[in-house]
Amino acid sequence: MRIVVLGKGKTGSLVAGLARERGHEVSALDEFENPHGAALTAELVHSVDAFIDFTCADAALENMRAILGAGGSIVVGTTGWYAHLDEMKALAAANGGALLYGTNFSIGVMRLFKLTAELAKLDGYEFHIEETHHTTKLDAPSGTAITLKQVLEQAKPGIQVGITSHRVGDAKGEHVVRAKGAADELDIRHNAHSRRGFAEGAVRAAEWVNHRRGAWEFREIFDDL
Repeated sequence: MRIVVLGKGKTGSLVAGLARERGHEVSALDEFENPHGAALTAELVHSVDAFIDFTCADAALENMRAILGAGGSIVVGTTGWYAHLDEMKALAAANGGALLYGTNFSIGVMRLFKLTAELAKLDGYEFHIEETHHTTKLDAPSGTAITLKQVLEQAKPGIQVGITSHRVGDAKGEHVVRAKGAADELDIRHNAHSRRGFAEGAVRAAEWVNHRRGAWEFREIFDDL
C-alpha cells in the first residue's frame, strides 16, 4: 500500500515507522508542507491508498474535506472535530470515499470499551472516569474518556458519569473506569506504556479501510482486523 501520514509529531512519526515495518510505501506531511490541506490535490489523493491523520482538529477537518471530497480513504486518529462528523460522513458517501475514525486506536482500549459496558450492568453503583495524558494534549477530557462515558450511558441510560482529567509530563495515556458501591469499589484500568499500540492500530486500520467505501468508527470494526 501507499500510505501518507498527516502529522509529524510523536504519534505520527511512530505511525510512519510502523507502516514501513509492515512493508508499506510511506511518506509524511506536516502543517508547513500541507497548509490548510493545500497539498492534498486530487492527483495526490488518487495515487494514495490511505491517509492517516494525527494532526489537530482544525487541520484534520481541512484534510478530510480535501481527501473525502476527492473520493480518497482516510484514517483519523485526531479528536476534537466530532461536531462535524455528519458532514464528513456525508462527504464520504457523496464522493465514494472512506472514513475510519476513532478516539483511540489501541486494541487494548477497544477491550476496555467492552469491559466498561459489562461493568455498567452493576446495580447500585456510581461511575466515574479518570484520565491522565501529557501536558501538550490540547483537549480535556480526552476523546477516549468521552467514549467511555458514552459506553456507560448507553449501557445504563440516565446515570450520571463524571470525568476527571490530569495533564502530567509525557504521560502516554491512562484511563480508569471506577464503579463505587456501598460495600466495595471496582476499577478497570488501561495504562499505555508507549504510543506504539495506538500507532499499530492506526496502521492496521489503514490496511482494513483500503478498497472499502463508507464511514466507520474504529470500535465497530476492530474485531475484523
